[in-house]
Amino acid sequence: MRRLSSRLGLILLVVAAALVVLAATAAARTTASAASPVVIGWAYDGKGAMAPFDNPALAAAQLRVKYWNAKGGVDGRQLQIKTCDTQGNKPAIAKACALKLIGQGANVIFTTCDVDFAAPVVQEAINRGILAIAPCIGTDQMGPKRFGAKGKLAFSFGNVAQDEGSAMAQYAWGRGWRSASLATDGVIVYFKNVVQAFKARWLQLGGKIVDQETYHSLGGNDVQNAISRLNAHKADVIVTSTAGAFGALSTLVSGLRTLGNNTPILNSWAGDGNYWLPKKPPVTNYYFVTYASVFGDDPNPAVNKLAKQVHAGTGGFLAGPAAIDGLVTAIRRAGGSTNGATLAAIMEKFHKVPTLSGLVSFSATLHTVFGRQYRVIKIQNNKAHVVGTVVAKVVPKI
Repeated sequence: MRRLSSRLGLILLVVAAALVVLAATAAARTTASAASPVVIGWAYDGKGAMAPFDNPALAAAQLRVKYWNAKGGVDGRQLQIKTCDTQGNKPAIAKACALKLIGQGANVIFTTCDVDFAAPVVQEAINRGILAIAPCIGTDQMGPKRFGAKGKLAFSFGNVAQDEGSAMAQYAWGRGWRSASLATDGVIVYFKNVVQAFKARWLQLGGKIVDQETYHSLGGNDVQNAISRLNAHKADVIVTSTAGAFGALSTLVSGLRTLGNNTPILNSWAGDGNYWLPKKPPVTNYYFVTYASVFGDDPNPAVNKLAKQVHAGTGGFLAGPAAIDGLVTAIRRAGGSTNGATLAAIMEKFHKVPTLSGLVSFSATLHTVFGRQYRVIKIQNNKAHVVGTVVAKVVPKI
């Protein structure tokens, strides 16, 4: 009887020891899982038309990741960026990049700064329930409007065109300008939407539209015709939205100035930077709104420091850190979850969330930022400097 009791005791001891080992193993797995990095798969354009915007945003985001990781990451998990170059946003290569990053365990997918070019990457992510973020797409199409129900997983930390165009109109009105000529670059949705939003807000304010022209960058041959027609109408300001990297901006500005037309030209964030400036004639009386100044005179010293570190060409670099800050906030509010639907539901409720770029807000209909403060920069004789700031008071419907 004593032997049986002894054996039973030994068996119970072994079982107890085994349970302890199993519990320890399970705990170790849980800890390892919790400590695994948050992987951001970033499909960016390193060589094409979006490179002047994508490259600085990525470089600045990488520095922001180091900043957060030095603070312990997100709930003890480090942030990690894995990249893939879409090589000019060629659709097949962009799709392959998305699949590669997803295969490498990306919890979130970041993409290029234009919704048309980003679509192949966004679609692959949201089809798999993964949150898709663009640092600086500027249209309301980065969301359900373009991608349907699955588009609830798509967001951009760029300024939505409705907000940006509205801010431009507000600034122009504040300058005392009352008549405007509109020059729409029809090559991408963002360019068109900014001018549409300017018009909507301008008319609300009581402004007058004296001319409306359309041209096309990226090899379009109708810019000169638009210049001639714009020059034939007297206006207080000429409003456009186009990027130097797309090829038509320098032609538009130089063409008007060569004709002796010194009307102020007001552009969106797309027209940021000095990389596109022609030497002769120098650019004068040219204004644009943007996220931040890259010319050393931004109101925020931390922004000036970061711009210098990444050799930023445009203020759009700041949207990279903003996207990282926003993602960190969303994951924290989700209790550490990186589930796409969970994060999307939280981000839809962002209201004036602090980021390095300023206060960020989203809504159920606008998955791109509105209400953030813009820097207004003037280029005179090819020299750029901040001349003011503006926050849109109204987000008009277009």
